[in-house]
Amino acid sequence: MRVYGYLRASTKDQDANRAKSTLIDFAQNLKIKISAWFIENESGAKLDRPELFRILELAESGDAILIEQVDRITRLSENDWKKLKQIIVSNNIKIISMDLPTSFKMAKSTDEFQERILEAVNAMMLDVLAATARKDYTDRRRRQAEGIRKAKSQKKYKGRPENIELQEKIESMLNDGKSYNYINSMLGCSRGTISKVNKRLKESKNQQEN
Repeated sequence: MRVYGYLRASTKDQDANRAKSTLIDFAQNLKIKISAWFIENESGAKLDRPELFRILELAESGDAILIEQVDRITRLSENDWKKLKQIIVSNNIKIISMDLPTSFKMAKSTDEFQERILEAVNAMMLDVLAATARKDYTDRRRRQAEGIRKAKSQKKYKGRPENIELQEKIESMLNDGKSYNYINSMLGCSRGTISKVNKRLKESKNQQEN
């Protein structure tokens, strides 16, 4: 069994490597070797996560993905979680998570009957934690939206400050004819941010032509 460490943070401002040393210690205690690390800054509420799917493409039957918490791999909606889980299950890939004891007990089990029982329990607990992670995500989004509405009603909301330096870099690359994928890989910004700058550039050009 090969084990792949997966580290995720939601934004570029967060350190996805934060839990790496913790997972290394955890793996050593379990006496398992981490074959490779996959690190990305993407929301767990998105199904489209390149590094996670790199693992799923690379992993073979019986391999495992090691994570700090289940919410590192999913804050997905129910339908998206079913899609991701189907890929994991159909490829016989294990999920070993520090907050899911049945998962790392299964990693050490050598008894076939015990392993089958643990697999069944683990699958159920994984679904419970996935649902909990999604609820936490939607609750935080709801509270954030309520806070913004309240701040707007009190005329205190100014919105997220724009990163002028980043937008200038994006604008320069767009003017040079660089693709969205190239800009994303070079600057680490979202396609939404690139699209926003591109739209503003086009509007500015149209105004100049008119």
